Amino acid sequence: MRHPTQKNSNILRFYPFTKGFRGRFLLAVVLVIVAVVANYMTPQVIRVTVDSVINDTPFQLPGFLVAWIDALGGRAVLRQHIVLCALASLAFAAVAGLANYGSRMNLAKACEGTVARIRNTLFDHIQHLPYAWHNAHSTGDIIQRCTQDVDLIRNFVSDQLMEVVRTVLLIVVSLALMFTMNVELSLLVCCFVPVVTVSSLIFFVITGRKFQTADETEGELTALVQENLTGVRVVRAFGRERYEIDRFNEKNQAFTDQWVNLGKIMGVNWGLGDFFAGFQVLVILVAGVFFVERGALTAGEFLAFTAYNSMLVWPSRSLGRLLAELSKTSISSPRLFEILDAQEEQNGENPQRPPMDGDIVFDQVNFGYNQETGVLHDVSFTIRAGTTFGILGATGSGKSTLVALLDRLYELPRENGQITIGGVDIREIDLSYLRKNIGVVLQEPFLFSKTFRESIADGASREDLESVRHFARLAVIDDAIEHFAQGYETPIGERGVTISGGQKQRVAIARMLMQNTPIKIFDDSLSAVDMETDAKIRQSIRQNVRGTTILIAHRITTLLNADQILVLDQGRVAQLGTHQELIAQEGIYKRIYDMQRGNAEEA
Repeated sequence: MRHPTQKNSNILRFYPFTKGFRGRFLLAVVLVIVAVVANYMTPQVIRVTVDSVINDTPFQLPGFLVAWIDALGGRAVLRQHIVLCALASLAFAAVAGLANYGSRMNLAKACEGTVARIRNTLFDHIQHLPYAWHNAHSTGDIIQRCTQDVDLIRNFVSDQLMEVVRTVLLIVVSLALMFTMNVELSLLVCCFVPVVTVSSLIFFVITGRKFQTADETEGELTALVQENLTGVRVVRAFGRERYEIDRFNEKNQAFTDQWVNLGKIMGVNWGLGDFFAGFQVLVILVAGVFFVERGALTAGEFLAFTAYNSMLVWPSRSLGRLLAELSKTSISSPRLFEILDAQEEQNGENPQRPPMDGDIVFDQVNFGYNQETGVLHDVSFTIRAGTTFGILGATGSGKSTLVALLDRLYELPRENGQITIGGVDIREIDLSYLRKNIGVVLQEPFLFSKTFRESIADGASREDLESVRHFARLAVIDDAIEHFAQGYETPIGERGVTISGGQKQRVAIARMLMQNTPIKIFDDSLSAVDMETDAKIRQSIRQNVRGTTILIAHRITTLLNADQILVLDQGRVAQLGTHQELIAQEGIYKRIYDMQRGNAEEA
């Protein structure tokens, strides 16, 4: 689903998500109206009972009801069987109860369906956002938006939305019935409505700002917890427990302070609401007695009027609470649409799906992650199809940036050079097709919480154990897996936490090999294995795997047998040639080779 950018995000923008559930929403509203009307009939029954059954005031009822009472035997029968009036009240209460049940049931189904659609749309959209967008947003903040902010929208739809309808109905119906009984007393009631409304609106503005700050603080707290749990090994290794606890306590205290301040503000709001409500009841009670003594109000009307006044007090008191909840939702809504309005990755017009077994050419590539700092400068080289190409360079020289650009994790501006595969500009290649044909193993590979078999077969067309074992052998990890009690059915834990760094890299290599992509990239993915295992893996891949292989490494031993080796220095091509050619000339490659060879001899 695509969402055009809109500056004024608001709750009404969720309306398209209700498609398919609007009938249930409408039925819920109708049933709420029925419940409200039924509830308001009870005071009318009391008024008629007191004034027209117990006393002798003429029935002030619709003609068909008067005719029905006369058919039963009139006032005398009702007076003798006063229980009939009680049964009438009970019947209205039953109707109200059934209507409320039906409203809640339909609202729950409609609400959960709508919110499920919002969650699905959010997750789908996030999957298609550029890698740069993910780097610019903390994981904790994204999680907080997709969970708590969505829950606030859910609460609004399931509770506040219907409460708004109910509150408006209660106020309108109460005042309408009150005016039919006594205009002067009703006008007195109306004097309290703007006071409560203005007070609620003031607190709505104040709490809105506070909720936004609290939301941002909670996002920071969530991000900190997520970061800590992800890096638990580092915390343990460096004895950072006390430091991390202090960091958490600081963020948690800031979060707590925000909500304490919010609690104080809400306490003042609700306290004022209770005061106005109590004062309104007292004033109407005293004034009502005065009107009864003057004969401007009957006893039954007085009882019904005070009942309606009490019913009016409740929505007036709840107005502040509703506006406070609405302020939360008004903050959450733009935060969600900030994600939904973010531009998804886009294919060009008429995306191509060319053969991916051609030469890879970098032609005068310039790139920087921001305008101030360039990472690559006029980088040009060719990787021949079916060959092994090595890349060597110091940390920060741009090695991984080359991989990111080839995989289109970052888009290369047209004025900054060109990358082609088989003569086709990668910007013209279908994104999904491009990435499915490029296998990448990173230095710190990510493994999902699955078994060894599931992790290696992840995304592959075949998942049978024999196929999995074949590629595990190529990655020299089969023997290690078999040593686990459950073998290939052993869970490896979240992010591969139960296995070593070298084992994690080899599982990732096996996973990538099983995809059988024509282009394979090893981004320093052998750094955590010993040199003997490194040699075995490279020999296994060289003898059994076909296609174009790109090796990025710090160890020259990993690159020895590459058909060509590129040396990067501060984002520029420093050297290019075979191993023998490079060690025969003075330069970075020879210096690193001599240094590593000397270290190996000393060891």
